Amino acid sequence: MKFIMLSKFSAKSSRYFREKLIEIILCLAALSSVVTTGGILFILIKESVLFFQKISLLEFLTNTQWTPLFQNPQYGILPLISGTLVTSTVALIVAIPLGTIAAIYLSEFAPEKLREFVKPCLELLAAIPTVVYGYFALLYVTPMLQKIFPNLPTFNMLSAGLVMGLMIIPFISSISEDAMRSVPLGLREGSYAMGATKLQTSLQVVFPAAISGVSAAYILGTSRAIGETMIVAVAAGLQPNLTWNPTNQAATITAYIVQVSLGDLPHGTLAYQTIFAAGLTLVIMTLMLNIIGHFLAKYYREIY
Repeated sequence: MKFIMLSKFSAKSSRYFREKLIEIILCLAALSSVVTTGGILFILIKESVLFFQKISLLEFLTNTQWTPLFQNPQYGILPLISGTLVTSTVALIVAIPLGTIAAIYLSEFAPEKLREFVKPCLELLAAIPTVVYGYFALLYVTPMLQKIFPNLPTFNMLSAGLVMGLMIIPFISSISEDAMRSVPLGLREGSYAMGATKLQTSLQVVFPAAISGVSAAYILGTSRAIGETMIVAVAAGLQPNLTWNPTNQAATITAYIVQVSLGDLPHGTLAYQTIFAAGLTLVIMTLMLNIIGHFLAKYYREIY
C-alpha cells in the first residue's frame, strides 16, 4: 500500500513539474516578443536622443528640407513624412475597398470549392518578394500610367502606391474573411427570418458583427503600407520632396533608411543617427494609427 501511494505521489509530482516546465516555456515564448519590441525601442530612443541633442525637435518637425548627407545639411522630416503618407494613402484607397469586397464575397457568396481555390491564390500575392513588386511598378505600371498621364515621371508615388495596394489586398481580405466567417450562424438566420436579402445580411449584419477583426485587418494593412520599403525605393524615387501630389517623385522614411544604411557612414556621426530618428518617427506614426484603430473598433463594437 505504501509503495502504491509513493508511486501515485511520484506520478502526480512528475506531471506537476512537466506542466510547470511547459508553462514556463510558453511564458518565455510570449515574453520574447515583448523583449524584442523593448530592445528595438531602446536602441531607437537611445540613438535618437543623441541626435536630438544636436538638432532641435522644432527644426526636425517643421523644416521642409531633408538633406542630411549634403554639404549644408538640413534635418526636416516633413518631406519623408509626406512621401510616406501619400504612398500609403494611395495603397489603402486600392486595398481597403478591394480587400473588403473580396472578403465579403469569399465569406458570404462564394461556393465552398471556389473559396478553397480562390483564397490560397489570393494569399499567394503576399508571398511574392516586394522587390519584384517594385520592378513590376517601375517597368510595367508606370509606362501604362504614362499613357494616361503623359507628363508622369519615371519615378512617382502613384505607381508605387497602386502596386503597394495590390500587395496589401491579401492581408486585408484574408483576415477580414476569417473574421466574417466567425460570426455566429444564428445572426445570419435571424436576418433572413426578418426578410433581409443575402446582400443586406452581409453588409448590415455580418460586416458590423465582424468589425473588430475587420478593423484589425485595416490596421495591419495600414502598418504594412507605411513600413513598405522596396516598392517605394524602386518605383517612387529617393528624392525627398515635400509634395502631396502622387504623380511626383518623393522619398519615404523607409526608403531613406535603406538608402543611408547601404552607405559607409561612420558609427556615431550625426548622419548615422538620422536613421534612428527617422525610424523612431515611423514607429510613432504606426503606434498612433494602432491607437486610433483600437478606439474606432471599440466605438463600432458599442454601436453594433
